[in-house]
Amino acid sequence: MLRWYQMKLASRPLLTQSVTTAVLFATGDVMAQQAVEKVGVEKHNLARTGRMALYGGAVFGPAATTWFKFLQQKINLQNNNLTIAARVATDQTVFASTNLFCFLSSMAIMEGTSPKDKLESAYWPALQKNWMLWPAVQAVNFKLVPLEHRVFVVNIVSLGWNCYLSYINSKGN
Repeated sequence: MLRWYQMKLASRPLLTQSVTTAVLFATGDVMAQQAVEKVGVEKHNLARTGRMALYGGAVFGPAATTWFKFLQQKINLQNNNLTIAARVATDQTVFASTNLFCFLSSMAIMEGTSPKDKLESAYWPALQKNWMLWPAVQAVNFKLVPLEHRVFVVNIVSLGWNCYLSYINSKGN
C-alpha cells in the first residue's frame, strides 16, 4: 500500500494529496459525529461529511501542497533552525489564518448560513486552538519530513483537528 501511494505521489502529487486530504477530512467529520457528538449511524449527516471531503480535496489539499512547496523554495535562511522558525511563523500567520477563514466561510455558504455569523462565533477561538497545536507540529514537519510527505503528515494530525473543526463548525447549526 505504501509503495502504491509513493508511486502515485511521484506521478501525480497534487491529485494524490488532494484525494488523500478529502478522505481524511471526511474521516475527521465521521469521528466528530460518531465519537464526539455520538449521533449514531442512523442520524449521521452525510451532507456534512461530504462538505468536509469537498473542502479537503478541492481547497485544502491543493492549497497545502502548493503552500509547502512555496515555503520550501522561498524561505531559506543561512541557519537551518532560523529557516524552520521562519517557515512556521509564516505558515501560522499567513496560511493558518487564511485557511481557517476560508474553511468557516465556505462551510457556512455550503450550509446556507451566514459566513459573517460563523466567523464571529468560531474564528478567533479556533485560531487560538490552532496556535496551541500546529506550530509544534509544523516545526517537526519542516525539520524532519521530506517535502512530498508534509501534507500527509498534516493530514494524519488533522484527523483530530478536523474532528474539532467539524464539531465547532456544526455548533449552532
